[in-house]
Amino acid sequence: MPQRRLTVRTEVGLHARPAAQFVRAAAEHPGDVTVARGDGDPVPAKSILAVLALGVRHGDEITVTAEGERAEAVLDALAAIVEAD
Repeated sequence: MPQRRLTVRTEVGLHARPAAQFVRAAAEHPGDVTVARGDGDPVPAKSILAVLALGVRHGDEITVTAEGERAEAVLDALAAIVEAD
């Protein structure tokens, strides 16, 4: 199962608009996608409430995991969202 550790560079972290973009991108993937803050427990990346509850801020490190055929593509899309300035 492909996994990436990413540093969140968006000014507001994964809050409001960036979180919504993140969840939309994850929802386009047919397989399971999870996200965890630091070494915490993973939550479903397709759930806006779960993603917001992580409280991810600018500079935090997250781990994103995806499974399925296009796992690398969804990880690329999610990385582009959180690593954008």
